[in-house]
Amino acid sequence: MLKFEISKKEGLARVGKIITPHGEIKTPAFVGAATKGTVKALTMKEMRELGSQAILANTYHLLLAPGVELLRQAGGLSNFSNFPFPTFSDSGGFQIFSLPDVKITEEGAKFRSVLNGDKFEMTPESSMRAQWGIGADIHMAFDHLAKSEDKGEMRKAMERTHRWLERCVLENKKLREEAANRGENEQFLYAVVQGGTFLDLRRESAEFCAKQEVDGFGIGGVFVADGMGEMLETVDSILPEGKPRHLLGMGQEPRDLFIGAEFGIDTFDCVGPTRMARNGSLYTLDGRINIKNAKFKEDFSPVLEGCDCECCKNHTRAYLHHLFKADEITAKVLASIHNEHFVVSTVDKIRETLQSGEFQGYKQEFLGRYYSDSGV
Repeated sequence: MLKFEISKKEGLARVGKIITPHGEIKTPAFVGAATKGTVKALTMKEMRELGSQAILANTYHLLLAPGVELLRQAGGLSNFSNFPFPTFSDSGGFQIFSLPDVKITEEGAKFRSVLNGDKFEMTPESSMRAQWGIGADIHMAFDHLAKSEDKGEMRKAMERTHRWLERCVLENKKLREEAANRGENEQFLYAVVQGGTFLDLRRESAEFCAKQEVDGFGIGGVFVADGMGEMLETVDSILPEGKPRHLLGMGQEPRDLFIGAEFGIDTFDCVGPTRMARNGSLYTLDGRINIKNAKFKEDFSPVLEGCDCECCKNHTRAYLHHLFKADEITAKVLASIHNEHFVVSTVDKIRETLQSGEFQGYKQEFLGRYYSDSGV
């Protein structure tokens, strides 16, 4: 069983730590989105230096390249990427079900590689085998994400997700026993709660997932913050308190982090911070700025005064503006370091203020300033 220790609670919010074979994750925590085994534009050394405690890779993308067998030969994701700390793997269901030619049956999903046209089939069982081959500490069950917000379609996808979860659990048990017999590290399975924006479906999904033999829970299919607090309050009041919860694909907007933590989320992942960075959109305490704007051409202050990331300690807004205008790769690197550090450190501060009892004050101060109309 995955060890999860809670040291403090405030309503649904909690401070704790997840203990994995590759180390501890102090929670709440932001997990770097290393989709293809890397966080875009950043080295693992930079990820460690900016404070990332864990990374999350995507099974669909790693299945296409470099392939699960190579990762197995390399000793798993941590060894292959030289990130000797906790790792997560998403099942890749979101990416697979977003493909235009995917064929979905009760058995699983059939699709072609976008790289070379090779045929693939993903089932709950093969997803578990692939994720054990990838070797992440924590896996997500293979789930069916509905493409439509129609409630009938959402229910069908949720119920299929539940049936697939039961198959994931059975296959995971077999793989765990085989790994134990070989003397290998234990790996852990999270169920994925679905149901879209429908609170009754979310409640039903949480009740089903809570009864399964899993180590934690992912909450999927959340794309906007509107109504997220109510949904998380509904879900997290049902899920077992002693198991960790991960909010899948949310964390681009700081309010997502505050809402998530307040309603019981322990870990987050999102590609948004580095994606925005590569386009020149950078976080400050007064909201995001577009560093490409002409007004930053002669601005010799750091992106964020007082920030201790590599970018802000050593470079100015004017320098970053120049790099983006000159289309230099270094622009994307420095911007990504800053944005990822900003989000990681914001969640670290959320954790600290939950521990000290100052969370509500920090939340009001941060969000009031960040989302003010004044801008930068």
